[in-house]
Amino acid sequence: MWMFAVLIAAYLIGSIPFSFILGKRVKGIDLRRHGSGNLGATNVFRNLGPWWGALALALDMAKGAAAVLLATAVIAAWPDDKNLPLRFTPDLWRILAGASAMLGHTFSPFVSFHGGKGVATTTGAYFVLAPYPLLVAAIFFGVVMGVTRIVSLASLCAAVALPLAVAYFEFISAEFSQTIFFFTLGICGWIVYKHRSNIKRLQNGTEKPLESTASESDAESADEEPRS
Repeated sequence: MWMFAVLIAAYLIGSIPFSFILGKRVKGIDLRRHGSGNLGATNVFRNLGPWWGALALALDMAKGAAAVLLATAVIAAWPDDKNLPLRFTPDLWRILAGASAMLGHTFSPFVSFHGGKGVATTTGAYFVLAPYPLLVAAIFFGVVMGVTRIVSLASLCAAVALPLAVAYFEFISAEFSQTIFFFTLGICGWIVYKHRSNIKRLQNGTEKPLESTASESDAESADEEPRS
């Protein structure tokens, strides 16, 4: 029963719409109606400025990390981790907590089930779950972002790199965890799916590089960008 409560708590943690809150507090705007319409750090960056975008990124990452740390703490306190609910392994419960936070971020009940695309929240979860594979994915993200300044392309490259990195590090470890690998594959597949509109714009050459449009006039013109 406790582990199911953890998943609900993880979902609610992920559901906290920090980007929406920042938009309202800083500029009195609803970010669902500005820029891309996404409640994520990239849209905060474009409409509120880089410092607020960095804060939104850190807060969204913290949601994923907090969800996994909560599950880890409950598992550590469990009398016998071999008798966890449904006979799920500790790894599986921790991954499910991270996935629940990501879903909460993507479909937040506090903002009519709107949200972001889950990249930052997933990153935070994997900071706890698999830090070395995450480092590899972060390098891919950083290189692509540095060359193109297109967040969606960098995120897609990182989403492809993460399962491969997990497979490598799991393979060289003492035991290969199929649980971690296949759930990583599923989560990253979901992230790619959420970027389907960005993929179309990348194919058409219309995807815009990251630029701050934090001035009032620029924020208004950003409304004309296609929603995703």
